Amino acid sequence: MLEDLLEQVERRLVPHLNIESVDPLNPIVVRQVPPPWVLLGAGNYAAVVRHPDYEEWVVKVYAPGRPGIEEEAEVYRRLGSHPAYSECLHTGERYLVLKRLRGFTFYNCLLRGIHIPKQAIRDIDSALDYARERGLHPHDVHGKNVMLDHGRGKVVDVSDFLKEDPCRMWDDVKTAYNRFYFPVFHKLPIPEHVLNMIRKSYRWLGKSSRFGTGSGKGT
Repeated sequence: MLEDLLEQVERRLVPHLNIESVDPLNPIVVRQVPPPWVLLGAGNYAAVVRHPDYEEWVVKVYAPGRPGIEEEAEVYRRLGSHPAYSECLHTGERYLVLKRLRGFTFYNCLLRGIHIPKQAIRDIDSALDYARERGLHPHDVHGKNVMLDHGRGKVVDVSDFLKEDPCRMWDDVKTAYNRFYFPVFHKLPIPEHVLNMIRKSYRWLGKSSRFGTGSGKGT
């Protein structure tokens, strides 16, 4: 079945998927997705799509000229099989075939008023420790890059886990969660303009928005 998907990717998807990196600091521009492929998301490096006949997998296609596919494949090689991460099943010239993760990002949980339990926070802490044990450096872990699936936490984006510079994003997420989420917001949807206001305030203070409004560049 994977062989059939790879044939679809090589013949139908990659030649006809029109994506462009206009600004390296902003998500890529997706101009055309060939049917029946469905766009799931786009970040600064790549677009993630799925095929309705292959629901257990997604394909992450890097935009022309965007680096990082070899590094991401190496991260998945080191991670191996872990319940909080996806797995890489195949690496192509410009794409990765990944196990599909299901659920809602923390960012979308905030928008929809979906409760984020403490167990999900503990799951992600454990997953990041697991990555460190394998010589990786968790980076860019914010509310758009972590997910809630039936009460458990998952890490969606690992593309920057080979970077060695310090990153406090996840620490800031937990600080915001412990200080503000349970007392006020754990059952209330938060309007997107409020989350954007928080993001802009953090950036003005020389930080970045950690609880859900980071760049999401790895997808």
